[in-house]
Amino acid sequence: MTNNLDIVVWSKQGCSYCDEIKAYLQEQQISYKTVDVTTNDTFRDILEIKYGVRYIPIVEIGSSETGIYKAVTEIGLEHVQKALAVSLPSHA
Repeated sequence: MTNNLDIVVWSKQGCSYCDEIKAYLQEQQISYKTVDVTTNDTFRDILEIKYGVRYIPIVEIGSSETGIYKAVTEIGLEHVQKALAVSLPSHA
């Protein structure tokens, strides 16, 4: 990725929505990190504290340097695509 943004996909095994988002990011050659909540409910607790939700996928777009992230909490690839178009205009 040629920018300073970090993408974090909170997901679990067997989640088709999660797989769809990760496949899209790979196709677009956008690097990302994954937080797997499959066997760790503490991670869901973190999501609830941060965003008021316990479901996945959640996609965070931001900077580890500043610690500022915007979360895409709506389900559906179109919401992630819209957020990426704003954050990464070259991928619109």
